[in-house]
Amino acid sequence: MKFSESWLREWVNPKLDTNALCEQLSMAGLEVDGVEPVAGEFSGVVVGEVVECGQHPDADKLQVTKVNVGEDELLDIVCGAPNCRLGLKVAVAKVGAVLPGNFKIKKAKLRGQPSFGMLCSFSELGMGEDHSGILELPVDAPVGDDIRDYLQLNDQQIEIDLTPNRADCLGIKGVARELGVLNQLDVNEVEVDDAPVASNQTRGIVLDAPKACPRYLGRVIENVDMSASSPLWLQEKLRRSGVRSIDPVVDVTNYVLLEFGHPMHAFDNDCLNGDIHVRFANQDEALTLLDGNEVKINADTLVIADETKALALAGIFGGLDSGVTESTKHIFLESAFFNPDDILGKSRQYGLHTDASHRYERGVDPSLQMQAMQRATQLLLDIVGGDAGPVVEAVSSEHLPQRNKITLRQQRLERVLGTKIPSERVQDMLERLGMDVESTETTYTVVAPSYRFDIAIEEDLIEEVARIYGYNNIENVAPIARLSMNPHPEKQLELNTLKQVLLRQGFQEAITYSFVDPKKQSALFPDMQGLVLPHPISSDMSVMRVSLLPGLLSALSYNQKRQQNNVKLFESGLAFLPNANEKTKVSQIPMLAGVMSGNTNDEHWGKENQAIDFFDAKAVVEQLVALRADSSQVSFEADTCSAYHPGQCAKILHDGKLVGRVGAIHPQHQKVLGLSTKVYAFELEQGFLSDRKLPSIDAISKYPVNRRDIAVTVDESVEIGKLLKSIEKIGISNLVDINLFDVYQGQGIEPGHKSLAISVWLQSKEKTLEDSDIQNSVDIVVRHLQDHYSATLRD
Repeated sequence: MKFSESWLREWVNPKLDTNALCEQLSMAGLEVDGVEPVAGEFSGVVVGEVVECGQHPDADKLQVTKVNVGEDELLDIVCGAPNCRLGLKVAVAKVGAVLPGNFKIKKAKLRGQPSFGMLCSFSELGMGEDHSGILELPVDAPVGDDIRDYLQLNDQQIEIDLTPNRADCLGIKGVARELGVLNQLDVNEVEVDDAPVASNQTRGIVLDAPKACPRYLGRVIENVDMSASSPLWLQEKLRRSGVRSIDPVVDVTNYVLLEFGHPMHAFDNDCLNGDIHVRFANQDEALTLLDGNEVKINADTLVIADETKALALAGIFGGLDSGVTESTKHIFLESAFFNPDDILGKSRQYGLHTDASHRYERGVDPSLQMQAMQRATQLLLDIVGGDAGPVVEAVSSEHLPQRNKITLRQQRLERVLGTKIPSERVQDMLERLGMDVESTETTYTVVAPSYRFDIAIEEDLIEEVARIYGYNNIENVAPIARLSMNPHPEKQLELNTLKQVLLRQGFQEAITYSFVDPKKQSALFPDMQGLVLPHPISSDMSVMRVSLLPGLLSALSYNQKRQQNNVKLFESGLAFLPNANEKTKVSQIPMLAGVMSGNTNDEHWGKENQAIDFFDAKAVVEQLVALRADSSQVSFEADTCSAYHPGQCAKILHDGKLVGRVGAIHPQHQKVLGLSTKVYAFELEQGFLSDRKLPSIDAISKYPVNRRDIAVTVDESVEIGKLLKSIEKIGISNLVDINLFDVYQGQGIEPGHKSLAISVWLQSKEKTLEDSDIQNSVDIVVRHLQDHYSATLRD
């Protein structure tokens, strides 16, 4: 918000210079973004009066004037402004004057006529961009006075940046109230009397949406004179607040907006039909706005309408067909309170951002409508004349915001701030902020003012006290802190431990978006419907991921397209799985996933150039699973999944429960995903990985380990993982390890069969095993394989 310092000081005038005043505002939370002079640097410019004005003999567009500047002699000045005329009070730069840009005024001849000065426009004095004509001063401007003093141009334009909760300071009244509290000064409120009623003309008001608009005031003002001009003082206050003067009616509504922080709007009364209705729009109802653009209004947008059509977007922008023009004779003035929730975000839907919407979105004072109406009426009657009708008010009291009642404890205030503030000072601050306060020795019972929507709990009051008291005035007291170790269950594996395993395997961590391309996700997981975002960043980031793979595969594709052949990436994050039982219809499951492509090693003369295969991916998963210390409870079983290649996919089970998958990405997805080579991937639930079995203490055997190799042939359909697991469960007490070290099919092996070479490691904790003990254990294994897998012992 922008305003002039002099206007603020009309309300409250602390004994502070500009810098100190701005510093005080910033420290109170009204951050000052910038301070600029309201006019350029100039000198030697005075008020003058044109006493003679005639046509230049040798130039059609120039006039020769004599100007009275309060000196013994009149000044001859040649002027080319179209609005120069007899009797006009003007700004005169005399010979010797210095204008902005260090432009010095000297004696001159223009087409043969002497000129001893210059009649100045707004732009020539650094007061704006208007250079269409010379500056016209009021008829009572004292001739000879310095123009800087007369127009109070030794003034500063201050711009403050407000947080969204401080809508009460979007007007001079609110900023002055803050400054008064900070300096313990009374604010000079503007006296607003009821405007005289000289007409009985009224227009009915119907609140069709009382929750969205619980209060609406309207007044008809007849016989206004739109040919009148806004007075210079009004134009200047608007200009110094960053608002351009348009016409008297618009200028007055803008002035009230800046003065009270309350938006208003005026309609051409002759363009209205019947009563005013405040209602929600009909879907795709059309409205041509004041800027000439036609919009189709959504059904959730509040509008001001008459009996036949929409007139304006409520709290946002007026309509062209009902707007005030130069030919307007009668106006209908509105002053309303709109619920912020029903205005919030609507202006952005239509590509608009107005001063009115900026304030209504944050909330205006619901008790200010009548005062704003009377203030605007007063100004209009003074400027454009007319006959004001009675104010018609429609109100739904039950829907108006209620003032919050809060209790502030003295002890709590002192404990949070770390300092003691006298109770009388606290009460004075709260009362100057507009609050009703009842105090006891230990508490303050406070009723928040109607314009402070943000004060609802005790902490809000503590913040107000600290802000007004001054953060710089609170003593620096170091807090007392006690350190304690955070409890961490020993059986809980940290995520960083899992990441370190992957980093040692050559993986790099990736961080991808939680929202992905619906086409890629549907290709990988056609049976899982991701949560669709209502307002996505783009169409290819419009659904929440049901797996980490879409994002990781996109990252891998990005690297492949940049000539990175060997890529290993992993990511930890949430997958958003459909779940009708959840309130949000999705379950958020922490997952750990990885993708890998290329060769096992970079190209090297001494190393074999071998492509990554399924077993490389499975080995990575097994290393992660090994951290749980209960690998025997985890199994890999062949699986089919839309994302993975058939025959190269395994589901990972823990005690029979599915906890992840590993395999090769299906070749049919390579084109959709932009992959150039075969890619292997895995994905596991973090909860499964991080919950490990605690190790137990056991004696280490001091006796030797014995190895025996067994070679058997089995049907090629036999799953080797299940076969090895079954050997572990036989119950051989001395069995310490099993390892498959060879698989063979070919010459010497019957078609449809395969040869398995298995090493069995045996060790006792009590003695050195004898050959008979070892052979007995081997025989048990062989018999088990023969009975359960129809295995045949190879010679």
